[in-house]
Amino acid sequence: MQLEMNFNKGKHVVVSLSGGMDSSTLLLKALNEYDTVTALSFDYGQKHRVELERAQSLVDYLNDKCSDEECYGGCRIKYQVIKLDGLVSLLDSALVEGGDEVPEGHYAEDNMKATVVPNRNKIFASITQAVALSVANRTEENTDIALGIHSGDHSIYPDCRQEFRDADDEAFRLGNWEADRVGYWTPYLEGDKFTILQDGEILCKELNINFDEVYKRTNTSYKPYPSGNSDYKSASSVERIEAFILLGRPDPVQYEDETGEVDYETARIYVEQILAAHAKEQFNKVRTSNKLNIK
Repeated sequence: MQLEMNFNKGKHVVVSLSGGMDSSTLLLKALNEYDTVTALSFDYGQKHRVELERAQSLVDYLNDKCSDEECYGGCRIKYQVIKLDGLVSLLDSALVEGGDEVPEGHYAEDNMKATVVPNRNKIFASITQAVALSVANRTEENTDIALGIHSGDHSIYPDCRQEFRDADDEAFRLGNWEADRVGYWTPYLEGDKFTILQDGEILCKELNINFDEVYKRTNTSYKPYPSGNSDYKSASSVERIEAFILLGRPDPVQYEDETGEVDYETARIYVEQILAAHAKEQFNKVRTSNKLNIK
């Protein structure tokens, strides 16, 4: 079963909420389209634990707003952090406490493989599937798993690939009764970070909530500072800022570097330089390849 938007959409949804920009936008979309929303976050000893604080802050903000007559009047989010932090001493990754330094630069660079967490998405998927199936069995109604996967998810992460997700879904259906009650909702499968952010802007208007209040409660940085502020040089931050550049509005999160807090303009200029350098490198690779083919 290829994971795609579930056309027999249920009334209930379980959202995998990392606290990042993509899954937070997905949470808004779920509130706009489902009767009940459960959100799960995972504490696996990640260095960027601030994302869990941001996820809780966003859920609190949205739940406060759900009873506001001028707001969307939607359902309250049932939120749970799944504690897996006992794994940290057993995992080898730059993203977990005790791991190597998180590399900087563009995601296309090979050194970004250091940010792979072994079997992370399989662990998350197993728990999310179990919760979704439990909701479906209790309610006797179809329940969807909402995933913020998109076309920009990188090949350096094997557990973001379609082949992995198809095999994982097959294992879930072989290993559980009534698994056909669970579907997958992946509305951003054909999009990227920019189109997700565009949708977030539209959703904030439809739900009558403040865009900046939502997105300042997200974290994309893999190298946040002790203050909780985001770096702007790691690959995840570069991608996020690129999306805001394309959207034409400043990112509301606070950025920081070794000198202290910096404004968005400083971060934007740095990212534009990185993107230009990467584009030039890709152009030179293509030109070199074409010359070799001509010979």
